[in-house]
Amino acid sequence: MILAALIVIPLLAAVAVAAGAPARLTSLAAAVLNAVLTVAALMAFKTGEVGYQLAATLFTVLPSPDLKLSVGVDGLSLVMVLLTALVSLGAALASPSTVARGSLRLYHASVLLITAGAMGAFVSTDLFFFYAFHELALIPTFLMIGLFGTGDRRTAAWKITIYLGLGSLILLAGLAALFLNLGGTTFDMAKLTVAAQTTPMAAGTQSWIFLTLLIGFGILISLFPFHSWAPQAYACAPTPVAMLHAGVLKKFGLYGLLKVALPLLPLGSQSAWVLNLLLFALLGNILWIGLVTIAQRELDLMLGHSSVMHMGYIFLGIASHHLIGLTGAVLLMFAHGLSIALLFFLNGVIRSAAGTTHFDRFGGLAKQAPRLGLMFGLATFASIGLPGLANFSGELLVFFGAFKNVAAGGTLWLPLATILALWGVVMSAVYGLRAYRSIFMGQPGANPATVPDLTTTGLLTALVFVIPLLLLGFFPNLLLDLVRPALAALHG
Repeated sequence: MILAALIVIPLLAAVAVAAGAPARLTSLAAAVLNAVLTVAALMAFKTGEVGYQLAATLFTVLPSPDLKLSVGVDGLSLVMVLLTALVSLGAALASPSTVARGSLRLYHASVLLITAGAMGAFVSTDLFFFYAFHELALIPTFLMIGLFGTGDRRTAAWKITIYLGLGSLILLAGLAALFLNLGGTTFDMAKLTVAAQTTPMAAGTQSWIFLTLLIGFGILISLFPFHSWAPQAYACAPTPVAMLHAGVLKKFGLYGLLKVALPLLPLGSQSAWVLNLLLFALLGNILWIGLVTIAQRELDLMLGHSSVMHMGYIFLGIASHHLIGLTGAVLLMFAHGLSIALLFFLNGVIRSAAGTTHFDRFGGLAKQAPRLGLMFGLATFASIGLPGLANFSGELLVFFGAFKNVAAGGTLWLPLATILALWGVVMSAVYGLRAYRSIFMGQPGANPATVPDLTTTGLLTALVFVIPLLLLGFFPNLLLDLVRPALAALHG
């Protein structure tokens, strides 16, 4: 029942906070306990075995069609659980003990509900609850941006609500079509996979359902051209919400493509016209949004656009349809989740102290805040794919996987897209290093903003992300050994 506890603990903590329990202490205790349980799940997991482990059925909703609240993890979902536990712990440490407006209890209860929804989505083995738990996490996200955000928070809240609401409806339509075309008798994802393999749908049907899922998931992920909600939402969101959404919830769509769309619709995902559309869209993420990111002069907007840009690399790994590229995509999902959450945490520290994130207001900050400068430098180096950090390994595998697909007889458009995508690495270095230079190096400007150094708690929060980024940078097989058997079983 470890996996069920990962959902129940933040839910109970949210209820306790709403009932009057100490908000910050309760949310932090729940995050620590979930982190401990995640470690226990990792220790109990048998690496190399195929199929769901630690599985349990909590209750049956309907006997026909088969609808159950059931949980279980394979290597792919366990990696996402680990990411959720780490980012949730960092978000709990970053959450304030007081808020300038609104209810502190609502603030912490909302963060806990986002965590519970993310955990539920990744451990669910039922297609209905996989979708429902993600929707549970979205509702408090909208509220948090509108009530506790900064800047033009109401506009950002409405924009993200409209975009992600539309994306969720399109996704629901695609999942319903998938369910009905696979017999309409069960929501169990393992049984649906068997049904898709034994009685596959016609290629044309698969293509249209896959395109519907790609658009639905793509809006949630901020796939070009459905991306414009993300930068403003992240720039206006409270720090823990930006950390959780950019670091974890955005990965739900990518996880759904890997876990549901590709294995259940193999012919549709490899349809030439669908693949060409995906390649065009991911190049929009990398090249177009990369140029837009370079043009930014405020840190929070730069980070929001960079998060959108880096989704293109993960889509490239998925488009490769090769085990090397797919494992690289998962490693990059995990690494990006940690690095962007760390960057948004440090952005929150700077914004809270200075009241601005505009580059012109800073300079030479490394002298007055050396620990902040060190952590920001490591996060930036991870984000731009510096060797020795986990993002580099993920990006390298994605590129190798794309070229391996061509060697195996894949589409010839893929190497062209891969070559063009390589320019994104240069763009990342340009905007990442420029931001670091503008804020932490050189001399202060005419009206400099002052920022105190990281506190002990702040340094501990940063280390929650830095340690696994360094560890997987040197030993990526710690994660790849978990993921590879699950991906091989799902995608052949």
